[in-house]
Parts: sequence; C-alpha cells; structure tokens
Amino acid sequence: MKRKNKGRKIYKTKEKNYYGKSPAAKVLSGTLTVMLIGGIGFLGYSLAEPIINYTQHKGDKPEEIPKTTTAEISLSTTSSAETSSVNSTLASTTVTIASESVSTDNYCAAALEPSDMASLENIENALEKLPKNDGIEYVVVPLKASGGKIYYKSSLYETQTSKAAISEVSPDKIAEAIVNSGFKPSAVISAFDDNIIPASFPEMGYASVLDGSQWLDADAENGGKPWASPYSEAYVNYLSSVVSEISGAGFENIICTDLMYPDFTKNDLAILDQRLGQNERCMALTSAANMLYDEAVSNGASMYIEVSAADLLEGNADVLQPLLLSAHTVVLNIDVDELSAGVQNDQTLYEFTGTPTEKAQKCMSLVSDKLSEFNVVVRISGELSEFDELLEAKDSISEYGWDSFIVK
Repeated sequence: MKRKNKGRKIYKTKEKNYYGKSPAAKVLSGTLTVMLIGGIGFLGYSLAEPIINYTQHKGDKPEEIPKTTTAEISLSTTSSAETSSVNSTLASTTVTIASESVSTDNYCAAALEPSDMASLENIENALEKLPKNDGIEYVVVPLKASGGKIYYKSSLYETQTSKAAISEVSPDKIAEAIVNSGFKPSAVISAFDDNIIPASFPEMGYASVLDGSQWLDADAENGGKPWASPYSEAYVNYLSSVVSEISGAGFENIICTDLMYPDFTKNDLAILDQRLGQNERCMALTSAANMLYDEAVSNGASMYIEVSAADLLEGNADVLQPLLLSAHTVVLNIDVDELSAGVQNDQTLYEFTGTPTEKAQKCMSLVSDKLSEFNVVVRISGELSEFDELLEAKDSISEYGWDSFIVK
C-alpha cells in the first residue's frame, strides 16, 4: 500500500519569559561550561586511538598503521564584571588534532608465467632473466591458475584426488628460490575459475534446481566446463586450505584473483539458485574473500584482491564492496591484449588502440574513480607484448598517484 504523504509537520512552541540569573548562578554556569568542554576533549583523546586501531585493516600491506595521534585542547576564558547577561564567558575554544600521515610503501613486482612453474630448474631460469635494476622487489608466481591447475606440490586431499597439481615442487622450495634470487615471494591464486575440482567433487560447483544436474559453462559437446561456487562451503574451505599451505610456506603476500561468477545467461539463471540473479550475491564473494584474508593474515602474510580492468568496465566486479571487504588493496589487471579486442557493457563500447602505454593510460582514465576507496596496485600484462613494453607502460600509472605495480 502506498504511503500517504501528509506533508511536513510543523511544531509550535510557546514563548517563555526568562529572567536573569543570580551572580552565584552565573559563576556556577560558567564553571560548568569550562568543565564540560574539558571533559569532551578528554573523551575525544581517550577514544581516538581505540577507534583507529579497531578500523585498521591488519593484512593490507603496504599501508602502515599511524604511529601517533595527539589531541591538543586549548581553552581560554575572559570574564567581565560589567556584563549583566553572563558572568563568565568562553571567549575562544581551539581544538587541534595532529596525526602522522599514513605512508604507503610501493609494491613493485614482476610475475612469472605458468609455463615457468613446471620444475624448480625452470623457476630458477625464469628468475635469472628478471631485471635487477628496475625497482622490482617482489616476484609473483601463479600457484593456482585460472582453470584450476595447481603449480606446486600440495598435500590436500581434493588436490590429489582431482589430480589438479601438475608440479612436484613444494611451495617452500619455490619461496626459497625466489629469496635466493634476491626477491620477496608473492603468490597469485585463482578462486572460483576452477574447472578441475568441481569435476571431481560436483557438490562444489553449480547445479540445476530442476534436476540437480551439474551446470556447465557451455554444452558438454562444445567443451563446457563446471565452475566452483562461492556458495559451496566445502569448496571455500578447500580454498582456505590452499591459502594456508602457501602462506605457511613463506610467501609474504597472496593475490586472490577470479573472485567472480561465470557469465551466466538468462537461461542459466532460470535453472540455477535464484540468489545468483540478485544483487546480494556479492556477499558470497566478499565472505569468501574475508575468510581467505583471515587465513593469510593468521600466517603472517598479506592478501590483495585482483580484478580485471575489462570486468570493471563491463560492470562484473561484484566483489568490490569496500564496506564488506577486510582486504583493502586491489590489484587492477590491465591486460593490454584483452583491451585490444574492445570492451562492451550495456551502454558503451570501449575501444583501445596504440601502444601498451596508450592503452593503459586510457584504461586508467576510465576506471580510476571506481577504485578511489582502495589502495591500488596496477598489473600490466599481455602475452603479445614484450616485457620492456609493459615495463614502460607501468610508468604511466604514477600520473594517477599509483606507484605500485606488477609487470606481466
């Protein structure tokens, strides 16, 4: 039923006659005023640090916690015996809050390819080829790639049963090789773009509400594959165990990508859980992301969330909910090859031409405002571009105040 608009309600008050206070009452009134302001100042000072500590994100390196917060309250009063209205007047109140500015260290990294992860020898050879004088501090290795392949030796039951692991190199050996080459170890894992685990454990994927059959992203005869679902508690627990294995092996940072849903069609949504067609579906992604964040932080690692620039332009970055996420650092993946094909949403077709630098600059001009509430690391990638071209393109991010980067 539509609520009837009754208009603005106007409240009237009767005038009262106020009489002057006695001298004693005036003194008491002035004294109480000063005490009240002093109490407010003390309360503000007492609450400032606990509030800051409570709202600080623990795992968001490179952001550092402010070290000092001081509150100065200066009160001065003047009194005049000749005034008949007030015996004691608060002439000026000055409140100054000085806090040490939050500093953000740069996260500068180069990434290895899945093809580099076949053996320890391949990893070491790839590390040798990385430039040593371009400010690169971290090396990012794909330990769980899009599609579900695991590029390290895993002891998890699900990994072994599904035969997802295609490497016999333990994660601690990979981390050690990176450290020995003069870099810090960082890993990237794909969350829900996993076609291997739900093939062996169908309950971890999507299912039709009509007959319980497993959902595939295309017809089976056309190579359709299952995807892992954030609504599967079993799969999210498995993913958390993957993070535990990696963060416990000495990796300082974990980048979680593919925190996303498949590109469901209208026909798909008609036979799947109705929650998948609702705006609230983002909460399943953020809940999973927060669980992985907590697992990483408990092992002393930090965790970032990676989103594709193309997905962001298409409006498919459901996970970017700053009020719901524990992680507050986002890796923006600008894949210059992907952009070359054009990006389209319901209203606009975005075209990208020119060099990797020109494509990256145009892309950032379009998406920078969408990331204003996050710390941002820009990843410049592309299989068809040379490493030096991508390295040059990353320099353009500084124009937007973003100095952290990953190349390739």
